Amino acid sequence: MNELPGHFPLKILLTCPPMLRAIDRFRHRFVELGYDLTTPDVPQVLPEAELIELVPQFDGWIIGDDPATATVFEAGRAGRLKAAVKWGVGVDNVDFAACRRLGIPIANTPGMFGREVADLAMGYVIALAREIFSVHQGIRAGGWPKPPGISLAGRTVGLAGFGDIGRNTARRLLASEMRVIAYDPFFQPAPGIEPVENASWPDRIDEADFLVFTCALNPQNQHMLGARELQRVKPGVRVVNVARGPLVDEAALAAALASGRVHSAALDVFEVEPLPARSPLRAFDQCLFGSHNGSNTIDAVVRTSERAIELIDGFLREEAKGKGLAGERIS
Repeated sequence: MNELPGHFPLKILLTCPPMLRAIDRFRHRFVELGYDLTTPDVPQVLPEAELIELVPQFDGWIIGDDPATATVFEAGRAGRLKAAVKWGVGVDNVDFAACRRLGIPIANTPGMFGREVADLAMGYVIALAREIFSVHQGIRAGGWPKPPGISLAGRTVGLAGFGDIGRNTARRLLASEMRVIAYDPFFQPAPGIEPVENASWPDRIDEADFLVFTCALNPQNQHMLGARELQRVKPGVRVVNVARGPLVDEAALAAALASGRVHSAALDVFEVEPLPARSPLRAFDQCLFGSHNGSNTIDAVVRTSERAIELIDGFLREEAKGKGLAGERIS
């Protein structure tokens, strides 16, 4: 066992479902590093009230999509909490400003599964183009449907987000001879990903045959695809969201599906997760639904989990040595 200085064993709370489901691959690493690991049952997230009670009992926290609010971090800091790591790329559920204020070192794990999420995005584009959903449903019902799809070559994609996931998605779209218009306020041309055009959202969305969302969620882009934008889209547009549910106004999307303004949609993420039983989106056979599972391959989970362990161990060792490492560590 790699002994840590100070008062130990330190306790780590893990609330990230993909890592929890594969925990037998990593449990030995926590033991080797000298940590006492707690792995609660987390179907999707733990509620804030439960986290307020739980987090203060731990020195380190590996966060999933839980509501890691200022209130939770304040409770944690009043207890044992010394450091945290957000598993994955998305950080919209984590109050990093609170961590800075409280002196809690924190990081996310960027660049871990851009290819995996892009694979799913591309799969959804193909599925909507060829109406795989209606073929599957028809055959299961005893039929032999042959709906006419559309070809990918020459079609235009409005790609919201041109970070790691967006760039990997663009590579796949371009390989299918599609035209890509990227929407990203920090757009930079990427070597080997040419030609990708750039526009400011929602300019030129009327040119898009597909709208694909791969961007991070922030206060400025909630419901970036809403009723006003859907009035501007090309009739029959197909919508793919593998990013964050609140980017899309689901009520407005349901209305556009009902009117035929939107041909079909493939959604791996939703405004409320799991998707509520009474969601109006459930009424549409031309919708494909995921379970916020875009990054969940064995390879990506292993890669990201190893990085999360490395980060939390580094933070806790620095704190234990009295160096007072604090502040936001996010990229």
